[in-house]
Amino acid sequence: MRSRILVLGAGFGGLELATILSDALGEHAGVTLIDDSDAFVFGYSKLDVMFGRVTADEVRLPYAAIEKPGVRFLRETVTAIDPEARMVTTDQGSHEAEILVVALGADYDLDATPGLATVGSEFYSFAGAQRLRDVLPTFTSGHAIVGVCGAPFKCPPAPSEAALLLHDYLSERGVRDDCSISLVIPFQTPVPPSPDTSAALLEAFSDRGIEFVAGRRVASLDPARNVAVLDDGTELPYDLFLGVPKHRAPAVVLESGMAVDGYVPVDSRTLETGFPNVYAVGDVATVGVPKAGVFSEGAARVVANALLARAEQRGQPDSYDGRGSCYVEFGGGEIGRVDVDFLSGPKPTGTFQEPSAELVAEKRHFGASRRARWFGR
Repeated sequence: MRSRILVLGAGFGGLELATILSDALGEHAGVTLIDDSDAFVFGYSKLDVMFGRVTADEVRLPYAAIEKPGVRFLRETVTAIDPEARMVTTDQGSHEAEILVVALGADYDLDATPGLATVGSEFYSFAGAQRLRDVLPTFTSGHAIVGVCGAPFKCPPAPSEAALLLHDYLSERGVRDDCSISLVIPFQTPVPPSPDTSAALLEAFSDRGIEFVAGRRVASLDPARNVAVLDDGTELPYDLFLGVPKHRAPAVVLESGMAVDGYVPVDSRTLETGFPNVYAVGDVATVGVPKAGVFSEGAARVVANALLARAEQRGQPDSYDGRGSCYVEFGGGEIGRVDVDFLSGPKPTGTFQEPSAELVAEKRHFGASRRARWFGR
């Protein structure tokens, strides 16, 4: 089956790319969008599910609802990618593309951290968040660890958010005084590009009695002893472990020959790979920005505008600027924001916006606007 534009992955990047092309070209967009899931879920919704603030059904956006001119959605599993021929094999057949966009995100490598799969307590996958939703009510006393098993990982503020929201959750249940919380993270500060954001989070941890273990990652878990072993050999006993697994590009991408050091290298200005007419956007790519939906979305806009410029025979549009904003849950209903710029200067910079009611509403609008834009809801 031949497609003019074949997009692998219907996350932030794939959905935004397909939407822009459909809006501009209508029935002539010629986009085939492939994903092996039946629904999209915002990454931040996993914390809401884990802490019982919403149900799983409330946050799932079925891909069957996509009705965009010139866009065809196929629920298929990609089994092979030939970037030179722009040929993709799935469990349902094969697809050939004039232009191939790889937006398959990052997978979780539970086996990279011995014991993690056995404990089964990662909260970064939707299934993992659902499992922990049923585990959390049984935790009434002891030591809870929010532990990062490797970097880079999606949504850098999320482990900090999990620790703060766990404090709220245990406080609401009246058991916080019987519990201790530690956050283990391989960075020296919670959000390295923004000293002000990091300072605000460290203050929040201190106010809530959350231990911040900096510059360390969880190297293994010993379920028999309920011990987390850090990369320096330190052992931390736990009664509850909430893990951020090591990330890697999907196996099908690694096997395609596109990846270098675990991810697909691209031109940071255009998102082009080393293969003609093949792009990579989002978490699957090495661009020099964090792995987060807002950056995937920004990269998709650059690719979409480049494809439109080519179709309309006009000049190359603006390059990718590496800018984005991430909302940060501080607990207690408070939400802040960090605005980061990774590519325009000699080093990444970040500006912190203090938590406010306006930012609570802004985050709500962020999700609602994309639901309406991508799914018509």
